[in-house]
Amino acid sequence: MAKQLLLEELVTCGIEKNVAAAMLQQIAPYLSSLPAAECWQQISQQILKPDHPFALHELLYKTIFCDWDANQGPPPAWFPSDEQIRATNIAALMNDLNIGSYREFHTWSAHDRAEFWNKTIQRVGIRFRQKYQQIVDLSQGVEFPQWLVGARLNIAESCFQAPEDDPAIVFQPEGGSLSILTYGELNALSNRVANGLVETGFRPGDAIAIAMPMTAESVAIYLGIVKAGCVVVSIADSFAPAEIKTRLRLSGAKGIFTQDYILRAGKLLPLYPKIVDAQAPIAIVLSLDSSSSIQLRPDDCTWEEFLSPNKQFDPIPARPSAHTNILFSSGTTGEPKAIPWTQTTPIKCAVDAYLHHDIHSREVLAWPTNLGWMMGPWLIYASLVNRATIALYYGAPTEQGFGRFVQDARVNVLGLVPSLVSAWKATACMKGLDWSAIKAFSSTGECSNPRDMLYLMSLAGYKPVIEYCGGTEIGGAYITGTLVQPAAPATFSTPALGLDVAILDEDGYPSNKGEVFIIPPSIGLSNELLNRDHYEVYFADTPTYPLISIPLRRHGDQMELLSNGYYRAQGRVDDTMNLGGIKVSSAEIEQTLSVVEGICETAAIAISPPEGGPNQLVIYAVVADNFSWDKEALKTSLQKAIRQSLNPLFKIHDLVLVESLPRTASNKVMRRVLRDRYQADRPKSSND
Repeated sequence: MAKQLLLEELVTCGIEKNVAAAMLQQIAPYLSSLPAAECWQQISQQILKPDHPFALHELLYKTIFCDWDANQGPPPAWFPSDEQIRATNIAALMNDLNIGSYREFHTWSAHDRAEFWNKTIQRVGIRFRQKYQQIVDLSQGVEFPQWLVGARLNIAESCFQAPEDDPAIVFQPEGGSLSILTYGELNALSNRVANGLVETGFRPGDAIAIAMPMTAESVAIYLGIVKAGCVVVSIADSFAPAEIKTRLRLSGAKGIFTQDYILRAGKLLPLYPKIVDAQAPIAIVLSLDSSSSIQLRPDDCTWEEFLSPNKQFDPIPARPSAHTNILFSSGTTGEPKAIPWTQTTPIKCAVDAYLHHDIHSREVLAWPTNLGWMMGPWLIYASLVNRATIALYYGAPTEQGFGRFVQDARVNVLGLVPSLVSAWKATACMKGLDWSAIKAFSSTGECSNPRDMLYLMSLAGYKPVIEYCGGTEIGGAYITGTLVQPAAPATFSTPALGLDVAILDEDGYPSNKGEVFIIPPSIGLSNELLNRDHYEVYFADTPTYPLISIPLRRHGDQMELLSNGYYRAQGRVDDTMNLGGIKVSSAEIEQTLSVVEGICETAAIAISPPEGGPNQLVIYAVVADNFSWDKEALKTSLQKAIRQSLNPLFKIHDLVLVESLPRTASNKVMRRVLRDRYQADRPKSSND
């Protein structure tokens, strides 16, 4: 790009002309003399600052990589230095094994899985009361592996190996100040919970629910339940009574921990009444408001009445396959899958954090989440087993208060769902904060788009985003990233260490684009469901991979393998639509529309016409508050984006403007709900 034209572009990004001219003098030598990747490294680290307008970041990124091959997906926006690579846990393990490249390391981990898990179990320091005699027994097939044969353990013991004075949790109530709970204090509090359970009459194996926000107390409750040999039942506090009741029934819960109220955006929202309406068993109720006069049921008790004064407890060891947690899939129709985590599932959480997120002792890990979603328990084990610190903010993560907490708590790894980034970008609420302590972000829960992820990276002076895709029945990810590979926005650089994947087309043949299957076994992969046939759900009728004889495990995602060996998510198989005879995923359309001016987020669904015939594309859209929109003009802009960037055959049948999109407890967009809603409203619509 000519200097004068680039200068004009800099000015249109909101840079004053004299400042833009000075910046151009700094940029020009890099542009003229360096390869694109090295040029971006220099400019992103030496010139661009988080307080520069994002339009400037985006302009320079696109200018530098103007000749990038689109078949490789977005160009990398972060490159690890040799020094950064040497400091990683992956590099340390590779060095011990005398393995020279990451690709070779992953191949080894997938080929020699028993030795991989043996090495990593030692690395993260899992504690055993009785050592395993064999890492894995596959005599019943890879569909039913038996891990850590002969071992006895209580996984909660592995969470308390840091020095007692080290911070275990740093937390901040909405409107409050930072507080710290040390490892010693958390251990004592969780022991008081375990003793309270025994004194109340609960026995090992009993299922006990938690329906409350992610707080220091809820973490102690979680660990206390596991120490007592009981089973945590994870229930999101946002659920309606009917949904809570369903989960209590499926798990056979004999008790529940909850709060009287939830504080959100300055408002007290009743929680305990929902527990009562759900006909829950005996409830232990924490009081958020000391002046609360809420009336408890006769058999229920307060937190203070329940909590034992005894701070010593000997955790109860169990078989590796013993349940520790029952979680639920975020299904949008029908009964949710009840998925048990065992004593071994948290090992997957800890190892993914240790290797893929490169968590070190005393580092601070924040992830706005809830115990009702797998990332809540994941956060506990990922942090504490690795002797790190959990950072919990009790307020809304969409507001600047959360950003200040990230700043003040000196968060090192920040995890999130992509829709959070969209909200931050739309409101610019994180502008002016110091996020220099962040060494990496992580993104999970839904497909991200490159533009939002580039924006996220810019907030911390360009730090990598570890895309992290998996599920409750995996205990972590099957495909993700690392800190030893370049990070390209919204792409995955590797299958998770310790397993591998296969991408097959609709005829069951290997392909660069199609449904992704997991090649088992791996610690973390579920072996059972409480309310479904596990084999039928994950293994029945899956294709046979031509190169191996191992049965493939179904997961339901679509994935594309890019020409550079990276991967790009294409949404769920059940979010695939056929438009004009061409299959396309909702995620592909939504990523294309995310760049249209005024769009905060979209959801693409396919509707069958009442009279039959080809599917029709309907777009639900959330627009920015300050955007002056005209529905037909906006629809035209969206159609233009699809025509130019995706396929001119994909015609938008209808555009529906909404204030927000319906989401599950784990923040995934419920497209089935939108389909049902649109079909129900269709007779009232004049557009049809």
